Amino acid sequence: MFPLYVEISPVGHCNHRCTFCAVDYIGYKTRSLDADVLIHNLTDMAGHGVKSVMFAGEGEPLLHPKLDSVINHCKSVSIDVGITTNGVALTERFVESCLSNVAWVKVSCNAGNKETYERVHRASGKDWDTVWKNLTRARAWVNKERANTVSDTVLGIQAVMIPENKDSLVELAKRARDTGLDYIVIKPYSQHKKSLTREYAEIRYKELMEGLKEVEKVTGEGFEVIVRHNSMEVWDRQDGGYEKCLSTPYFWAYIMATGDVYGCSAYLLDDRFKYGSIKDNLFSEIWLGDKRKESMEYVDRELDISECRKNCRMDKVNRYLWELENPDTHRNFI
Repeated sequence: MFPLYVEISPVGHCNHRCTFCAVDYIGYKTRSLDADVLIHNLTDMAGHGVKSVMFAGEGEPLLHPKLDSVINHCKSVSIDVGITTNGVALTERFVESCLSNVAWVKVSCNAGNKETYERVHRASGKDWDTVWKNLTRARAWVNKERANTVSDTVLGIQAVMIPENKDSLVELAKRARDTGLDYIVIKPYSQHKKSLTREYAEIRYKELMEGLKEVEKVTGEGFEVIVRHNSMEVWDRQDGGYEKCLSTPYFWAYIMATGDVYGCSAYLLDDRFKYGSIKDNLFSEIWLGDKRKESMEYVDRELDISECRKNCRMDKVNRYLWELENPDTHRNFI
């Protein structure tokens, strides 16, 4: 079985140094995937049932000089594309060249004003202005293309809630709404086991969530505020909810800017979860290879999930699969 979804990091470098960055331990190295190699592998992936990719990763994806060509190729082989970006490089050229072939763009903007943005993103205040200029232009372009039934791209914002930005999230939601975006997502911090930063490892959301009631009031007029209440509660409880990982390495994959293929993004640079490189072999060959088979056996028999990242990408999938395999006595009642 091939994954339905693959996350791809086109580049390893980033133009920001966010205070909560989970992958700081990788080092933001200046490297990028060869576009031809990526295109060749995307064709292979599409032929084996991969339905969607998200360009994100350990670097800022829009810094890849040929990402637009890669995205347009995805469309040609019927792979849906999502992008998570800080939005600084969401240029007019990029928008006009490929945005109609992107299902959604989610901009990581973790503050509601320039001063907080500079502090949390550890970036220039000019980037704050650039992001909103880019989003305004992208919104206008999507509206024009939507009127011609060319594009149905969804534009949104996401923010990781931390003490530094909690008081500016209402401002952020209103700015996103007034810019014409479709939604904002407020989600909790999640400590990566390998992260160098530990500043937020003990953060808890019970009291912080009270302040989100005002943010949620911004919902309306085609704009949606999505607060990950359940994920925040799960983080506060620090419970697993299941005893073993049932999703790795089956439902998704991660490709680093090095070309290395992993079964879980919580274990990047860990050979137990690295299956090969698309620079050396096709994705399908890697996915069916011995390294992945060894990893399947390891996850099934040996992996201690207490090592895993809480609220990982596959957390909800694991909870669902665990309940299916271990139903409670009243499961058949509505």
